[in-house]
Amino acid sequence: MRTACLEVIREMAAVADRWVVLGAHPLADPRARRTVDGAGYGSWIGFGVDVRVSLTPEPTGPPRADLPLPVLIAGWLRGQAASHVSASVELVDPGLPPSDCERVGEELADWIGPGTAVLVVGDGAATHTEKAPGYLDERAGPFEADARRALADGDPGGLLALDAALATELNAVGRAPWQVMAGLAAAAGSRWDARMHYSDIPYGVAYHVASWRRAG
Repeated sequence: MRTACLEVIREMAAVADRWVVLGAHPLADPRARRTVDGAGYGSWIGFGVDVRVSLTPEPTGPPRADLPLPVLIAGWLRGQAASHVSASVELVDPGLPPSDCERVGEELADWIGPGTAVLVVGDGAATHTEKAPGYLDERAGPFEADARRALADGDPGGLLALDAALATELNAVGRAPWQVMAGLAAAAGSRWDARMHYSDIPYGVAYHVASWRRAG
């Protein structure tokens, strides 16, 4: 999975030096969104190791241990394979309803211009096996099949059709940022050429690594 992620990151870095990252994190106002810019360092010290990451080539200020996981992941990926890129992160609540996800995506589409790529950070259901973080839920398989199909086909409508309540029960945190991205993609009024680089369920958690480009 890590190899596939870095492959996609290199492809993104080759065509865009500005990124908008979409992720999910609990917010005080579940219908709002939070922007994290690239002014400083982040650190993985909260997860046990002081690996420092950033969203910009020249971060300033002391490292922060309180940054949400999607920010840390985006910063690590950028540092590994796209060190010249600058990024900002848009966080939405994991429980944001699909219609609001679509609205946020449409709002982002209004100001994301040429030379900007979108990176979505979010995992699938965490309930695929008995040893998974959420234990085994037989509904995870069909849910994941629908998500995988939509991601592999470049289908915004398929992502927006995912059941938000079921995603919450399956601990599929990626549902909300996937649907924000779907709203953005639909608002762009384009068809999308999609490629699935990786799709599997290590440790009972689903991960999909896909890339979308404008068709033609």
